[in-house]
Amino acid sequence: MALPLALRLAGSLKIEHADRVPLDGGVVIVANHAALVDPILVCAAAPRRLRPIAKRELFETPLIGWTVWLYGAFPVRRHSGDLGALRAGRNHLRAGRAVLVHPEGTRSPDGRLTPGLPGSAVMALLGGAPIVPCAVTGTSPIKGPRSILRALMTRSLSIRVVFGEPFDLDEGRPTAERAEVATDLIMRRIAELMPEEYRGAYGPDSEGQVVVARHRDDDAPE
Repeated sequence: MALPLALRLAGSLKIEHADRVPLDGGVVIVANHAALVDPILVCAAAPRRLRPIAKRELFETPLIGWTVWLYGAFPVRRHSGDLGALRAGRNHLRAGRAVLVHPEGTRSPDGRLTPGLPGSAVMALLGGAPIVPCAVTGTSPIKGPRSILRALMTRSLSIRVVFGEPFDLDEGRPTAERAEVATDLIMRRIAELMPEEYRGAYGPDSEGQVVVARHRDDDAPE
């Protein structure tokens, strides 16, 4: 793919433990989100096709809308508990497909983890699917095409995409409390794959707490 190739030329791009992604059956890939390129990188790094979940506004944006459709993405209305998106994700999982979710719900402004939203946990519980955590680091300087061009000239990027071991959530009805505990677990599994300085809300100071986003303002950074 053109973008991952460009990023390799702009510095280094390391992909680790992609073999941890099951090659068949429903699975939820959960990854942090620091830059617009993150879902493209995770899709390129995975050994099977992923179906990303993306904010509905992207589908309405010229060129970008075509790109997310090409990747097999399906839309979600953020900040609304979109039941349609949860059902679509559940149906993909039950059909044996792999779904990519960014539990933070929006891009982190500095690359450090922010509290996760419970949608990915609910989707995994409804679909009865295992979860594979994934951490992407080194993409936060990428703010748009110009930053990629600058990186191509300076070869300054050092990007790492690493997959963790699959794990299952306890079976049972996805109550609000269970979804919050599961979300905290998901985010901590992502944090374990990241350098400590990027763990943010899931760093050492948060041990023993259940850290979950209760609300995210619509004007949060994309």
